[in-house]
Amino acid sequence: MNDMWTGERIRLRGVEPDDWRGFRDLSQNAVDVRNADMIEPPRSEESFRAWTAERAGRSPQAGSYCLVIETLGERAFAGAVTVGETDSRAGRFRTGMEISRDHRRKGYAREATGLVLTYMFAEQRHNKCEVEVYAFNEASLGLYRGLGFVEEGRLRQHEYFGGEYHDVVLLGTTAAEHWSRHRRPSVR
Repeated sequence: MNDMWTGERIRLRGVEPDDWRGFRDLSQNAVDVRNADMIEPPRSEESFRAWTAERAGRSPQAGSYCLVIETLGERAFAGAVTVGETDSRAGRFRTGMEISRDHRRKGYAREATGLVLTYMFAEQRHNKCEVEVYAFNEASLGLYRGLGFVEEGRLRQHEYFGGEYHDVVLLGTTAAEHWSRHRRPSVR
């Protein structure tokens, strides 16, 4: 079998201590941070080093992890993808990602999501992936809809920041829907 963590343009890899600059850079633009999560007070470089070193020292867990998205050519930090809120009984999980500004619109987010879905569906026997996206984040909504995720609901006025309440869109895709768009990995 080919390396299931490597695509055409990127590979997903574990967090290394030297990745702290990449994670720091992801937190520098307030608009980007707000699109992915919520704005926090400024952190020191030492805080990023410690946070990243702690993540780098964790043993991998199949149901909750953070991976770095690295470009194949330059081996540059392009962002991160996370998996969590795994429910093995029900067979579902959640994922999310952040892509650095200089690596956007290159297909890295699409490829990283595809690699994660293939792993979770083919290796971990999950049946469904869910994502939550702020209703104003058109780029992420377009990404997930383009990957075949279906809107399953909307949490109205669910989050508060920037002086306003914001809706959260719930999207999901199943293993069967994923395999109808992608070839299953070979076992050889």
